[in-house]
Amino acid sequence: MPAFHSIDATDAPPPSGGYAQAVLLPPGRGLLFISGQIPETSAGVVPPTFGEQCTLVWTHIECQLRAAGLGLDHLVKVTTYLADRTHAEENSALRNRVLGARRPALTVLIAGIYDPRWLLEIEAIAITDTQP
Repeated sequence: MPAFHSIDATDAPPPSGGYAQAVLLPPGRGLLFISGQIPETSAGVVPPTFGEQCTLVWTHIECQLRAAGLGLDHLVKVTTYLADRTHAEENSALRNRVLGARRPALTVLIAGIYDPRWLLEIEAIAITDTQP
């Protein structure tokens, strides 16, 4: 069960892709801001394919959540930066595999990414159980 309430206004277009149009946090909850996670290992290795890079980035996100005592159920907002729109469909499929039925607010942007080897970067916001 998510730790937040998804909102999809009936007088606005419905989401197309399994995400929430808005997220309402209950009183007494704090936020964890996860900086953009990159597709690079601790040893500096960047996988060659988009699928491998995307999987690695989601692993990094889960590591950051775990370090804060949280999990994917706590994600309320995910922003994905893609180096090229040709990766949009694969990104969506991989994200849906990772998130399952979870529906955080979601944005995907096509952007010039800092390192040309990186095909994406993902930042996220998670809800905490109490105020910090």
